[in-house]
This record gives sequence, structure tokens and C-alpha cells, in this order.
Amino acid sequence: MILFYNPVSSPSRKPVMPLALLAVGAMLEGWEDYRIIDGNLVPQGLAALRQAIVETGADILCLTVMPGPQLTDAVPICKALKVEFPRLIIVWGGYFPTLHGQILMREPYVDYLFRGHCELAFGDFVRKIRAGEDVTGLPGLGWRDTEGAVHLNPKPPVPDINALPDFPYHRVDMDVYARPSFLGSRTMAHHASYGCPFQCNFCAVVHKVNGRYSAQTAERAAAVVERLVRDHGATAVEFYDNNFFVNEARCAEFAERITPLGIGWWGFGRADTMLKFSDDTWTKLSRSGLKMVFMGAESGDAAMLERMNKGGKQDGNTILAVAEKMRRFGVVPEMSFIIGNPPDPEKDAENTIQFIRMLKNVNPATEIVIYIYSPVPVEGAMSQEAEAAGFEYPKDVTTWTEAKWERFAQHLSSDLPWMNDRIRRKIANFQRVLHARYPTITDTRLGGIGRVALRVLASWRYRAQFYDFPVELRLLNKLFPHRRPEIQGF
Repeated sequence: MILFYNPVSSPSRKPVMPLALLAVGAMLEGWEDYRIIDGNLVPQGLAALRQAIVETGADILCLTVMPGPQLTDAVPICKALKVEFPRLIIVWGGYFPTLHGQILMREPYVDYLFRGHCELAFGDFVRKIRAGEDVTGLPGLGWRDTEGAVHLNPKPPVPDINALPDFPYHRVDMDVYARPSFLGSRTMAHHASYGCPFQCNFCAVVHKVNGRYSAQTAERAAAVVERLVRDHGATAVEFYDNNFFVNEARCAEFAERITPLGIGWWGFGRADTMLKFSDDTWTKLSRSGLKMVFMGAESGDAAMLERMNKGGKQDGNTILAVAEKMRRFGVVPEMSFIIGNPPDPEKDAENTIQFIRMLKNVNPATEIVIYIYSPVPVEGAMSQEAEAAGFEYPKDVTTWTEAKWERFAQHLSSDLPWMNDRIRRKIANFQRVLHARYPTITDTRLGGIGRVALRVLASWRYRAQFYDFPVELRLLNKLFPHRRPEIQGF
């Protein structure tokens, strides 16, 4: 018996379906029993796992772990279980092992880790463990030799997603993960592609896939959506792909296939790619129920985008043009910006603020998500500038679990060498005024009175570009709490 554990990721919002664990579990269907335990759904993850180990005799525990809250939850649990069940084989996968495998494998409570996409290798790992065979040659595996030296095998390529089995949605309680959102009353999640063909040097996905990409065919992706609707009552689907909208022909065919289902949907894309889509394709996407597309705008400054290795042909004009095009087709652009970048974070923040104001003039419905730059271990100008400013990653896992680094992992930290409190306040105050002047449409709980009150009270500030000391907006937020996209999503 194998146990999969999804660590606590966001206590403030409804749990998100553990798609990574479903992807790995799919490789075991029919020949190895397993159970998925979601830390977001149980009162105490350690107690739930302890009980499951005793009940089932499970000998392997697998976790998918991201930096931030998931890491903070996973570390003490694994420490305790390793002491109590020393023969339990503990395996980590996900972003944290992929990015920081060397320091993780120095921890005695982790026996193995996998870096990158490990679906195929994990199946082989279980078979070899069961047969008592050597596993140390598997792609992506992190392991220790008899002398305690750490070895990290080369990451496997992104698998052909069409050669993999469908996610075993029957392994989880779908009703628990169905949630109301602005997309629909029962919103569910799916991954219809793996990887991303671009290599932006601020993005951790690059370290995981190195520009590789594999997408389900339009026919197969639509078939999965149809099953979610038919078998589980889905009225909307969020696609958590790193880049759903890579191929126009595939997107157009997919849209045509799901139009009769009458659902709402959302996914990730790029501004320059989607600007090239024909009006005919945009019409099909709109008719199919596409409500919003998340795009990494990052910056309106061409020089900054070049330092980010954004790739393609994206610049400020592209971002403005796609926002205007989406306005015509009734699809909301959700655009993220990385703000406060070295070497001159104050100038970068001011330039980004002014560009966001231009973007709002072009398409007032544009959702704005602002993140403070958090370096990732990817070669490029951004990481070099961060290192030159004095930035260093933690040297051990314990430090990564500190509150400072938990905020860093969520792109919320201003405790960085190139930042200061004045810049931090400027960014935070602008966000507060912006989100009050343009409350997110994704907040279905914010009523009409609250929206009007926020807009009226913030309008003069936004118009005058006076963002300092927004005391009245803080007080109004208590009376009319509203969603912050960069923190709570939708």
C-alpha cells in the first residue's frame, strides 16, 4: 500500500484538487493499491497519516511539495513519521525537490526524491522496490549512497501526455473539490498539457521542463471535460496548464468540441501568442464559455522583458493590443506583473504602475495581479542581478520553513536586498487603491453596494495618483472584505 499526501497549501480558501498526485497515482492503477490524503481536508495531517499507516500497513509515503505553506506543513510531519515508522520509505516530488534537491536529500527524513515529471519513473520505482531491485539509475531520482553522499540523476524529459492514462478522478471525493466561482457553480480542475515552450528566467517551470511541452489533443482534452460534466456535475473547468493556448488550431478545435456542454472555463496563455489568434478562433473561444485568460504580462518595459528572457514578440504594445482584442470578444484578461525588480526597484515599480494605468484605460475589465519579484534558480540576467545585490537562497530546509521564506515563496516578500520599506509601501498602497477602484469580478461574495462604495471612495485617489496612507480604504475593507487575486485567486 502506498500513501500519497498533499500538504496544506492554503488554509484561507477551498482546497484545490491534487492533480499532481492523481497523475502519479494513475501509473499504479490496476496493480498497486494506494490512497490519497489531502492535508487541506483533514483536521491534522500527521494524525491522519499515522492512522492510515497503521490501518493499511503502508510502506511508502509520497508527497508533492511546493516552497511555502506546503513545505512548512510537510517537514514536521515527515520528521515525526520517520521516527515513529523508521522502515517507512518517504519520497518527495514537486517543485521544491526539483529546485532544491541537494539540500533536501541531506535531510534524514527523506529517503528519495524525484525532480521534474516523474510519472513514468515512479511506476518503475515502485516495481523495483517491490522486487528488491536497485532504483538508483532511474531518471530524476535523488538518492544517497552508503557514504551519505547525495546524487541527483538527470531529470526525465516531459512525457507524451497522450500516452499517459487519464487522471483517476474516482480516487478523490469530487464533491469536496467542486466549488462555486465566477466561472460556474461547480468549478473543477484539469491539466490538459505539460510544460511550456518558453524559457523566461524568472519562472520555476523552466528549471522543471527546460522548454519542453506536450499537450493533450483537442479531442482527448474535450473528452475529459465531457466526463467531468457528465459524471461529476462540473459546470466550469480551470485548466492549470503552464501554457494552455500554445497552438491555435488545437484551441479552436477544443472550443468547438466543448461548446455544446455550456460550461465556463479559464486557462493560462501568452499575450503575443493569443494576439495572433484570428477573430474566428476568438469567436469560437468566446462561444465555448472561455471567461478569462491568465497572462504573464510581467512588465510594459521592453528592456525589462528582455532581461526576463520573455521570448516571443511580447512588449507593451502587444499587451495593450491583446487586452483590447479580448474586450471585443468578451473574454477578461487576467494579467500578472512582476514588480520591484533589481537593479532599480523604485524606477521599475513606478514604470509598472504607469503601464497598469494605461492597460486599465484600454480595457477596464483587465484583472491585475501584482507579485514582488522572487528569484528562482534559473540562469539569466534576473538571477545574476539578484545575486549581485546580495541575494542568497537558504542553505537548509529548516530555514526555508521560516515565515520570511514562506512569504518569499508566495511572491509576497519585500525582505529582499534591493527592496526597502518605502518601495514596499508604495507597491502595497497602489494595490489597495487599484483593487478598490476596480474590484475583481472573480469575487462572487462582494455585493453591489460594496463594489460601489469601494469604487467611489477610491476614485479620487486613483484619478489623482495619490496612493499614500489609504486609511479610509483599510476601514472600508473591513466593512466590505474583498478578494485579492494575487493572494486568494478565485
